[in-house]
Amino acid sequence: MQTVLIVIHLMIVLAMIGLVLLQRSEGGGLGMGGGGGGFLTSRGTSNVLSRSTAVLACAFFVTSLALSILAGWERKPRSILNSGGGPSAPLSAPASIPLGQNRPAGPAGTPAPTPPSGPQVPQSQ
Repeated sequence: MQTVLIVIHLMIVLAMIGLVLLQRSEGGGLGMGGGGGGFLTSRGTSNVLSRSTAVLACAFFVTSLALSILAGWERKPRSILNSGGGPSAPLSAPASIPLGQNRPAGPAGTPAPTPPSGPQVPQSQ
């Protein structure tokens, strides 16, 4: 559906560019809009070109809105707090272990060392 709408949108854009270039202006894009002996008079050509440009502009806005609605149709709002991409373990010590007590035993059955109290100073190597 979205591909069909994009193709229609591009055809409308190309037709609108062509119509704008055909319209008569002082500098003249292609300069063919207000020619003399055509089957339409200068005034009639001007009305046809300006009305068809307005119709194509409305169709352009409609297809643009439809494309933006289709693009956001399946997008669901997400929270960065519940994204699940962060670390799985908490960064601080668990609240169930009071300060001053030994931490649970390490993998070899030896008690884990307690963190030093006071500020930690980086050591040079």
